Amino acid sequence: MKRLFLIGFLSLSMGQNAFAGAVNINQASADEIAAALSGIGIAKAQKIVEYCQQNRCHKAEDLLGVSGIGEKTLQKIELDLMFDEVVEAANPS
Repeated sequence: MKRLFLIGFLSLSMGQNAFAGAVNINQASADEIAAALSGIGIAKAQKIVEYCQQNRCHKAEDLLGVSGIGEKTLQKIELDLMFDEVVEAANPS
């Protein structure tokens, strides 16, 4: 019983995203991004989606190009970000 209480308390004290997994910015929808990242609402999440569609995002710092995302916001969310690697097919000779 104490264990369940502790888990519940920690999840409430750490915020709603405390146990959420990382989100792949290049593949996630605006709804998924807003749900996974603390302090990011649907409007800003939509800006992230649009930005990363136009400018492939490879690292957290790339999101500084998104209107409304500054250093403080980036520090808050960077551990919850994932970036897929673009794998180019080799040309057979």
